[in-house]
Amino acid sequence: MQRVIIPPNYKATLNLYETQEGIALIKETFTGFLTKALNLKRVSAPLFVEAASGLNDDLNGVERPVNFDVKQDGSPVQVVHSLAKWKRQALRQYGFPVGEGLYTDMNAIRRDEELDNLHSIYVDQWDWEKVIREEDRTLDTLMDAMQNITTAIICTYDLLKWKYPGLKLRFKHDMSFATSQELEDLWPELTPKQREERFTRQHKSVGILQIGGKLKSGQKHDGRAPDYDDWALNGDILFWHEALHCAVELSSMGVRVSPQSMDYQLKASGFDKRRELPFHRALLAGQLPPAMGGGIGQSRMCMLLMGKAHIGEVQSSYWDEETRAACARAGIPLL
Repeated sequence: MQRVIIPPNYKATLNLYETQEGIALIKETFTGFLTKALNLKRVSAPLFVEAASGLNDDLNGVERPVNFDVKQDGSPVQVVHSLAKWKRQALRQYGFPVGEGLYTDMNAIRRDEELDNLHSIYVDQWDWEKVIREEDRTLDTLMDAMQNITTAIICTYDLLKWKYPGLKLRFKHDMSFATSQELEDLWPELTPKQREERFTRQHKSVGILQIGGKLKSGQKHDGRAPDYDDWALNGDILFWHEALHCAVELSSMGVRVSPQSMDYQLKASGFDKRRELPFHRALLAGQLPPAMGGGIGQSRMCMLLMGKAHIGEVQSSYWDEETRAACARAGIPLL
């Protein structure tokens, strides 16, 4: 067991049956709001991709994908970490026009995830991507999309609360934004995660911007792959979780790299070898449209909106015996 928080006197507001109803309501309602807010259409997406395609999300560059070979021809494939790169290629393949985009239900396995209340090796999220104009590659475009997603989350909660009046959570509609450098300037003595916690505790629903590059201190706020988000034009959406007294990241998103910004980020991160992969060659050659996109955690959103203390209350996954025993003693039912 890595780290499990047991909230004092925790008791789930919804029973197991109501929880399953609530999950269905959240997923159906939120996707309706999301597609209208961002002008998206649903598409089918892969569970695995060819290892040599360069399409898998490398996350921080150290996580190991789940690999297997195809019996017919022995081709190596990888279970996706996310679809950050696949989606941008799909925008071109499917012929999406400027201002429109796609979303999909993404399921992934992240074998190296450290398990706790918020993290599981099974990842389920809504992945979305849309075509934008070159002149819209700005922080204003990014922040507007982040606010629209936050509004969709809170509107979903309002409907959930109407069905289950016992839910007494409160969420702040208007987001507060800060860059990772502004957080370091405010609290240089804290770690990046501690800065996120303090800022989210103060403002409840927040956007942390510009993640991936080095700060003035020479440190990074957090790791970010160099080949999908532009480090100057990305961000995370976080909410304050009252039961756990911690910040919960619901979405990681950004304006996607241009050929110029990916060229710089590959050099800065020491991943120049990726230039030879098919996806990277196409992007550097200017063959992919300007885009923005991100992922929104499905189980995390269900956990947050229903006031659950552990992500295992809303998804079936692997938990070690010590975690299961601690949760059982505290009355936290893991699926």
